[in-house]
Amino acid sequence: MTDAPGVQSSTRVRVGQMLVDPSFYEFVEQQLLPAIDLDSAHFWSGAEAILDDLSPLNQELLDVRDAMQAQIDDWHRQRAGQDWDHAAYVNFLREIGYIVPGGEPFTIATRNVDAEIAAVAGPQLVVPVNNARFAINAANARWGSLYDALYGTDVIDDDDGKAAGQVYNPIRGEAVIAYATRLLDRVLPLQGASHQQVRSYRVTPVADKLECRVILDNDQVANLADPAQFIGCNETGPQQRLLFAHNGLHFEVVIDPNGRIGREARGAIDDIVLESALTTIQDCEDSVAAVDAGEKVGVYRNWLGLMLNTLEVTFTKGDRSMTRRLAPDRVYTTPDGDELRLSGRSVMLVRNVGHLMRTDCILDANGEETFEGLLDAIVTSAAAVANQRQQSHLPNSRFGSIYIVKPKMHGPAEAQLTDTLFGRVEDLLGLERNTIKVGVMDEERRTTVNLPECIRAVSERLVFINTGFLDRTGDEIHTSMYAGPVLPKEEIKQQPWIAAYEDWNVDVGIRCGLPGRAQIGKGMWPKPDEMAEMMATKQGHPLAGANCAWVPSPTAATLHAMHYHEVDVRERQQQLATRDIASLDDILTPPLGDSSKLDAQAIQRELDNNAQGILGYVVRWIDHGVGCSKVPDINDVGLMEDRATLRISSQHIANWLHHGVTTTEQVMETFKRMAAVVDRQNAHDPDYRAMSDDPDNSIAFRAACDLVLKGLDQPNGYTEPLLHRYRRQKRRG
Repeated sequence: MTDAPGVQSSTRVRVGQMLVDPSFYEFVEQQLLPAIDLDSAHFWSGAEAILDDLSPLNQELLDVRDAMQAQIDDWHRQRAGQDWDHAAYVNFLREIGYIVPGGEPFTIATRNVDAEIAAVAGPQLVVPVNNARFAINAANARWGSLYDALYGTDVIDDDDGKAAGQVYNPIRGEAVIAYATRLLDRVLPLQGASHQQVRSYRVTPVADKLECRVILDNDQVANLADPAQFIGCNETGPQQRLLFAHNGLHFEVVIDPNGRIGREARGAIDDIVLESALTTIQDCEDSVAAVDAGEKVGVYRNWLGLMLNTLEVTFTKGDRSMTRRLAPDRVYTTPDGDELRLSGRSVMLVRNVGHLMRTDCILDANGEETFEGLLDAIVTSAAAVANQRQQSHLPNSRFGSIYIVKPKMHGPAEAQLTDTLFGRVEDLLGLERNTIKVGVMDEERRTTVNLPECIRAVSERLVFINTGFLDRTGDEIHTSMYAGPVLPKEEIKQQPWIAAYEDWNVDVGIRCGLPGRAQIGKGMWPKPDEMAEMMATKQGHPLAGANCAWVPSPTAATLHAMHYHEVDVRERQQQLATRDIASLDDILTPPLGDSSKLDAQAIQRELDNNAQGILGYVVRWIDHGVGCSKVPDINDVGLMEDRATLRISSQHIANWLHHGVTTTEQVMETFKRMAAVVDRQNAHDPDYRAMSDDPDNSIAFRAACDLVLKGLDQPNGYTEPLLHRYRRQKRRG
C-alpha cells in the first residue's frame, strides 16, 4: 500500500477536495484498507469520484419526491369536501409519473446466490450492528436449542405444575420433551412407529454406508420413513449429534445418555437443535442511532469485525464474565464417510441507510455533508470483501457475493440509482459486476405501486423483497395527509389496502421469478415475550408465500423455524402463482375514516397510545443512543421497536391534528401525561433521566413533540432528521 493521501486541515483530514473526519479516516486507513489490501490513494480517489458523480442525482431524486408530494397535496386540497373519486385519483397519479407505465413481463437474472437466500425458507433476524453483543448473538442464531426455546417461553404453559421457577422443573421438562417428540413425528416420521416408542438411536455401518437405526421398546427396528433424511453425524465421546434435513432445513438430534436431559429422556435425546435464523440482517438503519462520525465508525467497525470473524464482546452476567464470539462451523461425517461442513452462522446481509440522510464522516468541497447511503455502500461493501479472505470459517457467501438491503427507495428511478451506485462500488473494489446483491424493501407507497419496475431496475442483483406494515402505513398516511383524517391504527390494519399490499408483494415477486432465486419476506413479530401467540399466528407468513419472515430474537428464530417444517413454502408459492394478482385499486385507496363517528374517549385512547409509544422510544434514542429495544407499550407489554414505530405514530397524530380531530392543547397535555407513564416504566434504570419533572428542558421530550407538531413538514414523514438533530444536541451537552 502507498502512503495515505490525507493532509491534516484544521480538525479534519483533507483528501482530494474532501474533508474527512479524523476518526473515520483512521478507521479506513488502519483497519478497513489493511483488511482488504487495497491501495489508499485508489480508495479515496475512487470514493470521491462516486460521491461527486452520484450526489447530484441523489439530490435530484429527493427533489422529485418533494415535488410529487406537493402535487398530491394540492390535488387533495382542491377536492376538499368532495366525494372520493378513485378513478380520477389514479389517473392523476399516472399523469404526474407517480405510477409509471409497466413493461413486458420478465424474470430476474440474479446469479451466485447462496442457498440460504435462494432456495431454503426460514426465519430472518434483524439486529442493530452497532450493538456487538446483539450482532454476534444474531449471527450465531443459525442454530438454536429447541429444548431451551420451549422451556424458557410461554409456548409451554405454566398449568399443572409446569411453571419454570428458579431451578429446573422436571414436570416442565417432560412437557418440553413431549412437545419436541411430537415435532419429530411430523418432520422425521418413522415407518409404523412413533418417536415416543423409541429406546435408542444408532448409527450403524451397512454395506460401506452409515445408516440411522431406531430401536423401539419392543426391540424391533424402525426405519426412517425417508432414509435420505439422515445427512450425517458427529460423535464426541458418548454424545452423538445426528443430522437430518426436512424442507431444506437441517436439525440435530443430540443423543447423550450422560446428559442432564438425555439420561432421563426416551431415546437419550438430550436436545434437538434446529437450524433457525438462516439469514440475519445486520442493520445500519432503522434500529441504529448513529448521528455523527464517531457513532458511524462504531457501526462500520462492528460490520468489519463480523466479516473478519474477529468481533467479540466480553460482559458480565450475574457474577460471571462471559465472552461472545462468532460460532465455529459444524462438522459431520456423511453416510458415505465424507466430511460435511455447515456454517455455524447465519448468512449475513447488511442494511444500508436510504437515500435521504447525510453524514459528517466526509464533507465535500462545499463543506456539505455526504449522502450517508452512498458512503454506506462503499464502506460496507469494502468490509465484506475482507470476508472472502478468511480461511478459519466458511465464508459468509460461498460465491463471494455481498448482500446489501436497501430501504426507503421511492420508485424505479431510485432503484436504478442503487444499481448504478453498486456498479460503481464494484469497479472501485475490483469486483465482477453484480457481485453486490440488493434487497429491496417495499415500505414506500411509490415503490409498492411500481414494484415490478423497481425489480426490473435491479433484476440482475435482486435477492430480497419484503413488506413492512409500520413504515408502509407511515408513508401511506403522509402521502394522503391532505385527503382527510385517517382511521385509528387498529382499524387501518383491517382495511383492504393492507391485505392487498401484502398479497401484491408476493404476487409480483412470484411473477418476476423470485422463487428459487431470491427471498420474498414478511415483517417483524413485535412481541418477544409472547411466543405462544407467535406460534399460533406467524405460520401465516410462510402460508402467504414468504420464504423468510422477521423475528425479534434467537429464541423466536428457533421457534419460528418450526413453521417452515410445517409449510413447504416452495410448494405454497407454486399454488399462489395461479391466483389473480392483488388489486392495485385497493392498494391506492387511502385508509380514511369519518372522524365524526369517533367519540372523545376513543380519540383520547388513540392519542394516549401513540404518545406513550413515541416517548418510550424517543427517550432511549435521544438520551442513550439506543435505536432498537424492547419498549413497554401503554399496557406494559414489551414490544421490539425501531424508527418505523415512530413514523406511523407521529404521522397518525399529525394527521388528526391537521384535520381537527384533536388540538395542539390536547396533544401537548397527552404528551405531558404520558411522559409520567414512561418515567414510571423506566424508574428501574439508574441512568434514566425523567422527562415529566421538567418537560420543557428535556431534549427527548421536545424531540418527541416535534415529531408530531412538525410532522407535516418532515420529508415523507421520516423521523430521522429531527432525531439526528436532537441526538447531536444531546451529545454536545
